[in-house]
Amino acid sequence: MEIFPESVRKLWDEWELRSMLLVSLFLQIVLTIFSNRRKFTVAIWIRILIWSAYLSADWVATVSLGTLSQLGDSEGKRHDMDPNHTLMAFWAPFLLLHLGGPGTITAYSLEDNELWLRHLLGLVVQVGVAFYVFLRSWTSRTPLSFLSIPMFVAGIIKYGERTWVLRSASKQHFGDALLPVPDPGPDYAEIVKTYDPELQNAKRAPERESSTDDGDHDGTRSGKYMNAAYSLFMEQLRHLYADLILSLDDQQKSERIIRSASSEEAFKVVEAELSFLYDVLYTKAVVVYSPLGILLRTVSFLSTISTLVAFGFFIERHEFSNVDINITYALLFGAIFLEIYAIVMLILSDWSIVWLCSSKRKYTLLTNWIHRAITSFPSSTSGKRWSRSMAQKNLIDSCLRDKTKFDHEANSFFDKNKFLERYRYMTWEKVDDIKEPIFSFLLEMTNDFGRGRKELLKHRGHYVIANMGYSISRELNWSVVDVEFDHSILLWHIATDLFSYIEDPINPKSENDAKISKCLSEYMLYLLVMCPFMLPKGIGKFRIRDTCSEAKRFFQKRSLSIYDRNKACSLLLDVDTEIEPSEVKGDKSKSVLFEACRLAKMLRYMTLEEKWEMISRVWVEMLCYAASHCGWAQHGQQLRRGGELLTHVCLLMSHLGFSDQFQIFRGPPTSTPRGQGEGPPSPPPPGQGRGPPYLEEEGEGLLASPMGRGRGPPFTYGPSLTPDI
Repeated sequence: MEIFPESVRKLWDEWELRSMLLVSLFLQIVLTIFSNRRKFTVAIWIRILIWSAYLSADWVATVSLGTLSQLGDSEGKRHDMDPNHTLMAFWAPFLLLHLGGPGTITAYSLEDNELWLRHLLGLVVQVGVAFYVFLRSWTSRTPLSFLSIPMFVAGIIKYGERTWVLRSASKQHFGDALLPVPDPGPDYAEIVKTYDPELQNAKRAPERESSTDDGDHDGTRSGKYMNAAYSLFMEQLRHLYADLILSLDDQQKSERIIRSASSEEAFKVVEAELSFLYDVLYTKAVVVYSPLGILLRTVSFLSTISTLVAFGFFIERHEFSNVDINITYALLFGAIFLEIYAIVMLILSDWSIVWLCSSKRKYTLLTNWIHRAITSFPSSTSGKRWSRSMAQKNLIDSCLRDKTKFDHEANSFFDKNKFLERYRYMTWEKVDDIKEPIFSFLLEMTNDFGRGRKELLKHRGHYVIANMGYSISRELNWSVVDVEFDHSILLWHIATDLFSYIEDPINPKSENDAKISKCLSEYMLYLLVMCPFMLPKGIGKFRIRDTCSEAKRFFQKRSLSIYDRNKACSLLLDVDTEIEPSEVKGDKSKSVLFEACRLAKMLRYMTLEEKWEMISRVWVEMLCYAASHCGWAQHGQQLRRGGELLTHVCLLMSHLGFSDQFQIFRGPPTSTPRGQGEGPPSPPPPGQGRGPPYLEEEGEGLLASPMGRGRGPPFTYGPSLTPDI
């Protein structure tokens, strides 16, 4: 019994390959246009679209190549005798182009970079299959066989680029490319014979004095931050991401730049740095934005153009099916469109802005005009490089909305259905009002470096509380010092929510502090629930489950009395919490609901005028603690989801010295700190005999500072194709 009638099977056999070719082209267009948007949007439909297109694109192209390899076998004759089969074989190089993928996405997630060996094997196999199809279809009676050669060149270039970029972005090779030449240091056995401590200290004194230059940079105040961002990315962020160590000199240079900026400008610098990192990890930036990449892109583009022109002039249309001719033209024009789109994106990118700034002293009029033209586009430096928003989750609201029973057999709101939970009970807030408090708090902490950086990194709320006075510190320390971090987040989240019900802001400043407190409170709960991998390890999952279960039981028993969230907060605060919950319930349940009620009441009766200011500063300190204790691999993962405020805070803290990776504090007077030399210098791009002007002379924006002076040009690739990033 046949499931499909003969006519349907015949139609499918006729259109199977053609439809897959068109679907493959469509998927490439989708990836090219939409994949870069995930850098600055949190919309779920974008991620679903990109995810499905990314996974489907390789599968469709691979199946199409397999179908081409068996073309004509079912008819029991040589397919090169059929002109239409010869034309279909001409499509094989286009599938290699599609397997190479667009420049806007090479990896959907960081794990894809680690599978570069699998892609290398795929490159060998798929090129072999395409070459097999090419040989089977070879005939001297039609120019199609010769036209396949330039398309093969373009396809192999594209596929090779993708494999190389995946390898370069893998964790091991990313770090290995940044390792300096091994430094054994001065010969201790010889130097110690003539070592004079007083003489060595005298030699070091001028070095320390020069490193404390205040660095008043006009470029910072004018908002020209791209050069600073690129330099910090090349010299520090890459090393931070690769878990390499940096010197105190590196930290002092970055701190001078950040300190001379306003909060808005400092976050813009960090934003641009992370945009560069995203490009390196998830796109073909490693190859595309280099002299070699530009050469390869030119060869690929000219190969496609020449094939289109030759196909139009030398191919007799009447020899082939009109449908196949139209599909071929669609593939050719599609390939050219993708190339042109990639070129436009290259011109409008931040990388081009950096290159133009480095060329201003050579071609002043031309580069200034091009720079103004590029920056006038919304997609250039004036555009968004991340979502600039933070997710919000509220435990009390979620428990009131969730009608699931509280027993352990029911589907817990915070346990199952994670995908629906992520978007059903989540809102988003802009981070614009949060930048200034965070930046001010970090600058305040840098002025307290006398306590030691490592000691300051351990603070998760008690730094602010201790500064409020002994009595307040004695009352509240239990909620930030004596409990684990996830416990503290839940306590302060619920307490902040309850306190907002009982304590109205008394002035505009308090109102702003209250808004900041609630935003950060709900953002930290979002991280605890949805992104626990970005927080220090703990049993937060159990605490959330138990707290949610207790809250739902409490609300459901009083459901007739609860008509809005204010009433729910009122009922919670009415519970007598004089006795600690652990004494009444024991510690089997990890719920913190009524501990948080006790904390809210303590805040209510404290003799402090600016309570909201203290609460907001506690949340800022908790945010900074979480940022500094999250690994860079986790930060890198979130770049493809629109970015996280936590990541930007972490990088800002690193530039101000709040990082354990600054581990070289002093070297001999004639030595070079580790991290300053990154191997032998690569040759500069054609036409550049020196480093870019903004790295050599003052007066060109943020990089007029000593930061990075004397480094190489932006795009440095040696002849061996080994990337600098």
